[in-house]
Amino acid sequence: MKMTPTIKLNDGNNIPAIGFGTFQIPNDGSTYKAVAEALKVGYRHIDTAVAYFNEAEVGRAIKDSGIPRDQIWVTSKLWLQDFGYEPAKKAIDLSLKKTGLDYLDLYLIHQPYGDVPGAWRAMEEAQQAGKLKSIGVSNMTPKIWQNFVPQFNVMPAVNQVEFNPYFQQKAIRKIMAANDVKLEAWAPLGQGNQALINDPVIVKMAEAHNKNVGQIILRFENQLGVIVFPKSVHADRIKSNLDIFDFTLSDNEMAQLEALDKGKGQHDPDAPGVLEMLSTYDVHADD
Repeated sequence: MKMTPTIKLNDGNNIPAIGFGTFQIPNDGSTYKAVAEALKVGYRHIDTAVAYFNEAEVGRAIKDSGIPRDQIWVTSKLWLQDFGYEPAKKAIDLSLKKTGLDYLDLYLIHQPYGDVPGAWRAMEEAQQAGKLKSIGVSNMTPKIWQNFVPQFNVMPAVNQVEFNPYFQQKAIRKIMAANDVKLEAWAPLGQGNQALINDPVIVKMAEAHNKNVGQIILRFENQLGVIVFPKSVHADRIKSNLDIFDFTLSDNEMAQLEALDKGKGQHDPDAPGVLEMLSTYDVHADD
């Protein structure tokens, strides 16, 4: 089995360039099945979150896979209900308990509102204690970044944001590049955006390379140095999304894809009311 290429983070850790996302996969056995399939076909990077309610199934699939723990990169994320120093400490231990793992490879501030500095301090300590290997943030715009990151002692290793050819996040990428912070893409395939999937520029490239549209998009993102984790519950799609390293897009093709940027995504973390909307979400209902 071919090894997935890795990307070096600013803390020295190497993250697999492509992972498997579990957002919106239910915890009724579906997550277990999808993660088991992903590991079987060669994924070595699994992305979950407290707010996905499927950490336990992810952990079980990893354990049952028989693959050595140090060969699988596991990411989870802290929900804003647990922000602040003490709540975050508890939440990190709860994530370890639910996944059944001794450590997480990456742990992220999921939605950057409220007592982010307090939560980050707990994450910095958990990193020193070996519970978390790398720590990062998610959904940070330039405005949110400038508000919080100057208060951190440890620079985030990644910022996980919405990213695809229609929304290329140029402003935040510039800020992150100054400290070698890597971008991770959620919705790397546009989350079902039909216009993107049927974009003539991408369709034409797919035909030229004998690849599907998803593979062209993921390869474009990979060549930009973006870490991607497409999500699917279909075995053939799980497999094909991984198959993006046997061809290269030319400079001209990359430029064509960069020109598709509309500068706007489906989610605006700076929009009024986002915090209020997210605050109604209870991640501890089942605990």
